[in-house]
Amino acid sequence: MFTSQTSMQTSSFQDSIDVEEKDTDYDNEEMGYNQKIQLNCYYTIYLYQGTRSEAAAEGNVAWSQRRTDSTASTSQEDFSLTLVDSSLPVEAEPELRCYISRRLSKGALLGGMGNIAAVELSVPEAAVGCYCCLLEQERSPEQPDADGNGYVICLMGGSEKGLNLFRLELDKYVQGLQSSLQTAELVNLETEIRPYLSMWYEESVMHIHRVVQMVQGSISLLLHAALSHIHVEVTNADDRTKADVARFIKAASLQGLVQEDTTTASLYKASEALTDLVIDCSTSPPTLSNTVSNRFCDGWIQSFLNAAERCNPFLLRQILENFKLKAIQDMNSLKRFIRQAESSHYALFRCCQFLQGCGNGDVLLQNAHAEHRDLPEACSIIRVLDEFLSEQQAQG
Repeated sequence: MFTSQTSMQTSSFQDSIDVEEKDTDYDNEEMGYNQKIQLNCYYTIYLYQGTRSEAAAEGNVAWSQRRTDSTASTSQEDFSLTLVDSSLPVEAEPELRCYISRRLSKGALLGGMGNIAAVELSVPEAAVGCYCCLLEQERSPEQPDADGNGYVICLMGGSEKGLNLFRLELDKYVQGLQSSLQTAELVNLETEIRPYLSMWYEESVMHIHRVVQMVQGSISLLLHAALSHIHVEVTNADDRTKADVARFIKAASLQGLVQEDTTTASLYKASEALTDLVIDCSTSPPTLSNTVSNRFCDGWIQSFLNAAERCNPFLLRQILENFKLKAIQDMNSLKRFIRQAESSHYALFRCCQFLQGCGNGDVLLQNAHAEHRDLPEACSIIRVLDEFLSEQQAQG
């Protein structure tokens, strides 16, 4: 009875997970990745000084005197840039400084807002993705109108398209450097700032890869937990592993992407009956308990494993975004069918077909319960769908 509709749903689902065929940009040389080859990543930090204020310039004369190499500083009419530290090859740093100067001259770098673009430098990759952010120092009460000083942070690796997938993580990571930049003349450069910047790629980009490598085929359980708003507890693990899992769950969650009337409270109320997923890292691989998954989440396992095997975090992130997009599309389809079912028995039949074919019925109905809790007619339809799904599951 459901053969035609189920076949259509399966085809649509397969299209959504065939990301490796569609998003080849994330797995070619432009991304800095061949199979199982780690890309080069770089960082650079500049002192930024607004030069229209004599007081601001005089206040940083000691720093300028320390930079005796004239090639390490660039001055424009409204500002100057002085190199503080860089992991770039010597010949590439002046090229980056010229690029940053042009961006600043055009007003394209706003304080605290990251900017991502492709930059051509004298590095093996020729063109790399470059994230840059101007961190402004607080202005003194005595000179509120003086031109601000600060630091320009540049993080380079992969491509512009790849780094854009991790914009929020990069913003947060660079902001985490703010407190370390308040010391006079950066006396903590070698002890704090340089080690921190050297780890930007591992901390801001590789966390999804580490989680997939850790749980392997059990990644579907984490995906289901994220969609179902199930709390994930990590035991017998270090802080980094716990943070990685928490960030993965947050990245895979749909909170903030569903309709505004779906509040966090209502979603969690709908999942009260579900038990926490526990990841015990005392064994290798970790042991997962209270596990729940479904056909939809299981269908993404191989895509994640293939990308992880290639050590390609950009492809992994794109697969995760495609996973969320498909889940949202299915949620919207179910909501449309529910509205139609209020006045059409055939639409109710189509709801049943859809839930049977999508493989994600438990998650979709959980969210539908939360979204329609104040709509009696919709709630009655959802109860019918719940019964239908339970019968299907009982039949195996």
